[in-house]
Amino acid sequence: MARRCELTGKAVLTGNNVSHANNRSRRRFLPNLCNVSLMSETLDRTIRLRISAAGLRSVEHRGGLDAFLVKARDRDLSPKAQLLRKEIIKKQAEQSADSAAA
Repeated sequence: MARRCELTGKAVLTGNNVSHANNRSRRRFLPNLCNVSLMSETLDRTIRLRISAAGLRSVEHRGGLDAFLVKARDRDLSPKAQLLRKEIIKKQAEQSADSAAA
């Protein structure tokens, strides 16, 4: 399983451990990934995702999973999140067409 946030695209970074004597050894900076279940109001179901803690704060800041996915860029999203985004946009379009017809 890749160490990448499914919503923000945050991934592993590399760098150096630098000692007091300025010796350098390679190291990895891993993202803080959490397995979470987020509720989609549009689809009316929960979705399990592996996202970073910073990504979870971003979702809450934007007003939920649906609002985050609608505004997100495709290149940052995982394939699973891209499919969710398309489902949400399609369902929102159907709901707005139904409310306009009524």
